[in-house]
Amino acid sequence: MTQALVQLSENSNRVLNIVKAKYNLKDKSQAIETVIHHYIDCQDEPELRPEFVDRVLKAESGKFVKVTNFRKRYGGA
Repeated sequence: MTQALVQLSENSNRVLNIVKAKYNLKDKSQAIETVIHHYIDCQDEPELRPEFVDRVLKAESGKFVKVTNFRKRYGGA
């Protein structure tokens, strides 16, 4: 496990204390982990290109899409 010494503003410190109390955590490091996991779950979702979404929807509806140069385009063995 990595350890870090961080400097927090008063507001950030208050927020961590609220997270710590809300989730009944032992220390602020667990509160930081909780905030990070929440960020990953909510914000780290990659955007899909509209063309890709259209192709997937067509494939799901039974309308197959011809794929050419798949390995060249997307990599692969």
